[in-house]
Amino acid sequence: MSVGDETGQAFVVYPAIDVREGRVVRLRQGDYAQETRYAEDPFTLAMRYADAGARWLHLVDLDAARTGGYTLAPLLRRIADDGRLRVQTGGGVRDENAVRAMLDAGASRVVVGSLSVRAPELVESWVSKYEDRIVVALDTRQDDDGVWRLPIHGWTERAELDLPTCLRRYREAGARHVLCTDIARDGMLQGPNLALYRMLIEERSNEGNDCDPVGIQASGGVRDLADVVAAKAAGCAGVILGKALLEGRLELAEALAC
Repeated sequence: MSVGDETGQAFVVYPAIDVREGRVVRLRQGDYAQETRYAEDPFTLAMRYADAGARWLHLVDLDAARTGGYTLAPLLRRIADDGRLRVQTGGGVRDENAVRAMLDAGASRVVVGSLSVRAPELVESWVSKYEDRIVVALDTRQDDDGVWRLPIHGWTERAELDLPTCLRRYREAGARHVLCTDIARDGMLQGPNLALYRMLIEERSNEGNDCDPVGIQASGGVRDLADVVAAKAAGCAGVILGKALLEGRLELAEALAC
């Protein structure tokens, strides 16, 4: 279920499945050494989310994110063939061949992470070509000076671009979907960083871009139904739900109906 938000877009709840070595897992702040594994296999979990009424699924290949080479095409095809879930998926996108392969395997959208920061000109060309089928993923961390930086290479190196500058570039390039994760909140169940999302959304108005179609997807820290409602109220176009669903802190059906 989705409902209109203040930008006129649809607010979408995205249950997330992160896969490593064929298993459903969650990482703490993106740290592969701090992994929690869950018993359900990825396809069964996806079908459970579909049974609860989800229209979209956020699917991440953690192995590919680390080493490249998307490994989830068979799983993606099975989910797509079921027909109930549209899938946005990413992990290890290094070139356009990877984008096309994911789309051919059944993805509705491809999530592009590190490359969005390391090679923005290339990803901007994909945004122009594939339009709303590209999700620009910007993982961010605030430094000691209060600047929102964009770590890359497993969040271990800092890119030259800061978050507002990078987002401004993609807005001007016509991006429709930007997934923004506050690294400090990821997997921590401390609530989403609403101040961060409000800042990004308000910047659009400050630049005179009230009709800009880019939608911000909130990711990291969601604990409960109140956090979902708060993300929508902040003006986000959608919210990613991971650990809270897996640990039973939030019922997907409630989030979809909020």
